[in-house]
Amino acid sequence: MPAYHSKFNDEEGPVIGNIAFLPLRTNVKGPAPRTDAEEDIIDETLYYFKANVFFKNYEIKGTADRLLIYLTLYATDCIVKLQKSPSKNQATKDMYSLAISRFSLPGEAGFPLNAVYARPQGTEVEKMRSYLTQCRQELGQRMVEKVFGNSDTPSKWWTCFSRRKFMDKTLTPLGQHI
Repeated sequence: MPAYHSKFNDEEGPVIGNIAFLPLRTNVKGPAPRTDAEEDIIDETLYYFKANVFFKNYEIKGTADRLLIYLTLYATDCIVKLQKSPSKNQATKDMYSLAISRFSLPGEAGFPLNAVYARPQGTEVEKMRSYLTQCRQELGQRMVEKVFGNSDTPSKWWTCFSRRKFMDKTLTPLGQHI
């Protein structure tokens, strides 16, 4: 069974480095254009997460796939953090702090997939950092809703994926705890 790819690969649009700069359905402040579409890349990440996380290899078919990979890796970090959260309220705070914490961009030493991502050039660096931060914040908010639902404890059907590593990679550098 092949991995699931982004349906946004077919759409033409702006690119930062070689990552698609897609619109988001969000209220989080950032550079991403807003959309009223029923599904965005964040929804797609959450929908395909449980299936894609089992894959060790992933064939990239477009710029949206690179964003999907990044967000899937980030979702894994989120689940590890959410598993330790004692309540939904604390989980929301944890997701916000994880989203805005310092992270490596493609081309930097701590980035796990430098071989398949292009280093952003010039003004693209700050635009990519703010776009990915916005994506991380939105994904974190939606992860809390998925993992906790109406409960104050995380769902075991989500936290069971905390030990899985998509493509055997993690966005968290070695030695650093989430």
